[in-house]
Amino acid sequence: MNVTKLSYEKMVEDALRGVLRQALQITAAQGLPGSHHFYITFDTTHPGVKIADTLKTQHPNEMTIVLQHQFWDLKVAQDQFEITLSFSGVSQRLLIPFAAVTAFADPHAKFGLQFHVEFEERTAADEELDMEDDAEDGDGAEREEPMPVDSAKVSRQIKGRKTTLRPVTDAPAESGEEGAKVVTLDAFRKK
Repeated sequence: MNVTKLSYEKMVEDALRGVLRQALQITAAQGLPGSHHFYITFDTTHPGVKIADTLKTQHPNEMTIVLQHQFWDLKVAQDQFEITLSFSGVSQRLLIPFAAVTAFADPHAKFGLQFHVEFEERTAADEELDMEDDAEDGDGAEREEPMPVDSAKVSRQIKGRKTTLRPVTDAPAESGEEGAKVVTLDAFRKK
């Protein structure tokens, strides 16, 4: 492959995603250190994201998960991570490519990152693989192709706005355990 232009923005973005990857690797190995906890926002329409249909229905475009007290079986790979969280007392497995992550924050450290999400062109072979994966999962439901997002336009809309994280708590589980907290980002809504 012959490189005709150096894309420094993409290089920096990849490096910053490495910060998220490393934080999750440390967490997978030893748990969250001290009072650290993570808010991870991701695009639910991004290719490769695998979440339960109920979660997809509740969060058709974007979802924020909180890693604090109740998460299990965190596995971190080079290009994605998997985690089990409890939603209204029901354990759900999530597979999230790092490329789908739009924001990462650790409020304890007063640290946060925002990412641009880019979609690659999908081929017929990609579609066929997705259909095979759905068949293996036993999910025969038809899924709409995600719409491409102009990340530059979204970035311009977000720039300068104050982002407010507002927790939306699910009803507590019958077993007495709290469900995972889902957070909405008011900054993405037009006022």
